[in-house]
Amino acid sequence: MIKVSEIAKKKVMELMTEDGYSLATDYVRVGVKSGGCSGLSYDLKFDKEQQEEDKVFEDNGVKIIVDKKSFLYLIGTTLDYSGGLNGVGFVFNNPNANRTCGCGESFSL
Repeated sequence: MIKVSEIAKKKVMELMTEDGYSLATDYVRVGVKSGGCSGLSYDLKFDKEQQEEDKVFEDNGVKIIVDKKSFLYLIGTTLDYSGGLNGVGFVFNNPNANRTCGCGESFSL
């Protein structure tokens, strides 16, 4: 399962509305792809449709879809949002990551 912090939920709601998506019917698609300085990087976007092999979760009123491959890397992750001095954006608090880069956008297992 993937959890969503309260501040991340507020930012998701704001951005989905700006982009023409609805929190009630649409999804946040979270994934992992090759790249970044630590080997793997996170991917987050909005989506109106779920694919056949997607895992679907709902936490804190946010519907999340994850492709089957990415799910293995993201089990137990919490999606958060940071607006502080270290940068602005979504933060993945991933208990599976052994090493992360300084910007927090990539990781390795």
